[in-house]
Amino acid sequence: MAIVTNARAGLKAAERATILQLRNPSATVAALEVQALELVASSPLPVVVSSRCDVVLAAGAAGVNLPEHDISVAAARSLLGDRLVGRSVHSLDGALEAEAAGADFVIFGPVWSSPTHPSSAPLGVAALAEIAHRLRIPVLAIGGVTVERIDECHAAGAAGYAAISLFA
Repeated sequence: MAIVTNARAGLKAAERATILQLRNPSATVAALEVQALELVASSPLPVVVSSRCDVVLAAGAAGVNLPEHDISVAAARSLLGDRLVGRSVHSLDGALEAEAAGADFVIFGPVWSSPTHPSSAPLGVAALAEIAHRLRIPVLAIGGVTVERIDECHAAGAAGYAAISLFA
């Protein structure tokens, strides 16, 4: 999953990704909607929007990824129906809770140190492996993922990975 801030970056990342997440917390809702509309209309890949169910619906996106302290998975599901609902988590308890609430996937991390979240301590590959083996839904690794670490993510049981700088 490529995490991008705008449609142009998403289209560039689409060449190497399997899904796109539009995430730009500094953008206004209106600006995010414009980028989501453009990306959904032109991307060959499914697009999820970070945190904004309203933008998902307005743009016709494939779903939403919710930060851990955002609205509940159940609330997002009631708004979005069968669209994808993911949850970013930072612990086994958070992952289990997201799965029990009906999330379609979780993004777990940071697995390694990450330049985009320098104050977050890395949780490690062992924690990724435990979560990946305990959940029935896909687990994506995030945080410090590099080309050299992709195989390690898969070996730990992750279904894949999400990244910002890897796709920049």
